[in-house]
Parts: sequence; structure tokens; C-alpha cells
Amino acid sequence: MSIPLILVISFFLVFLGGSVFFCSRYKRCPSDKILVVYGKTGGGQSSKCIHGGACFVWPLVQSHGWLDLTPFPVGLDLRLIDPSSEDDVRVKVPSTWTIGISTKSGIMENAAERLLGQNLKQVRQLAEDLISSKMRTVSMPVGMEVINSVEAELAKVGLHLINLNLKDETS
Repeated sequence: MSIPLILVISFFLVFLGGSVFFCSRYKRCPSDKILVVYGKTGGGQSSKCIHGGACFVWPLVQSHGWLDLTPFPVGLDLRLIDPSSEDDVRVKVPSTWTIGISTKSGIMENAAERLLGQNLKQVRQLAEDLISSKMRTVSMPVGMEVINSVEAELAKVGLHLINLNLKDETS
């Protein structure tokens, strides 16, 4: 083989290998997930969140993870104070809270910092604990200010309330 042919083949193989390597580091984010790029992200941030887009993840200085946006239900039997009773009688109110990871700027970054690497069971338990702690001293009927305060607690960890379904009360 001649030297020019060997150089052309070598150049082609290096170019092909480099192209495959760089293409493998380009990450596209589907609409039902958040792509979290962490490592050296610039801007003094611990991570960069991408929802419905794509970016290049630099080898050696960055890595990536995914947050799933699939909503999940949290079923709770709330013990609410009955305002019509004089002795602060608690009434059992079954409820279903539909929770999901938020895509709002600021809240999405909270999710990246606090939820990345946790499985659905751990995230569900965290949401259940946050809701339960906020609903301990609530009396009936449940007003918007209570729901807004639960929403604010969930936002601190990157979650948001999608739906709340309160069932009939039982004693």
C-alpha cells in the first residue's frame, strides 16, 4: 500500500471514530422527561435542565441524568378538624393527590438538585410526607390557602400539585 492511501484511510477512520463519539454525547430530551446535565455547567449552577430540547454533554467534565414527568398518585387518609365540634374532633377524609415534577423554571432546578437519582417510590414517599405535615392542623373545609401552602412546600423540592380529589368524610 502506498503512504497517501494509508493516510487517507487513517484520516477517514479517525474522522468516523470522532463523529461516532461526538454523536453519542449529543442528548435529545423527549417531552415526557427532563434532561439534567451536571458537572461543569457554567453560570455558577450545579446543573442545567432541558425540557423538550437537546444539548451536547461534554465528555469528562459533564454527565447527565433524567427526571420522569409521569404524574403519580398519593393516597392519604387525612384527619381534618371538624369546625362544628367543640372538642376539635378529627374527621377522616380519604384523598388522592396527583403529583408530578414541575417544568417551571426555578422549580425544575429544585427537582434536579433534590430528586435526581431517586426512584418513584422515594419521590412518592417524600410527597406524602410533605403533604401530611402540612395537613396536620387543617380544619374542614379545605380552602385554597391550604392547597396553595401545600403547593409551595412541594415546589421547594421540585414537585407540583396536578389534581386533588377529596372523597366523602367518615368519622
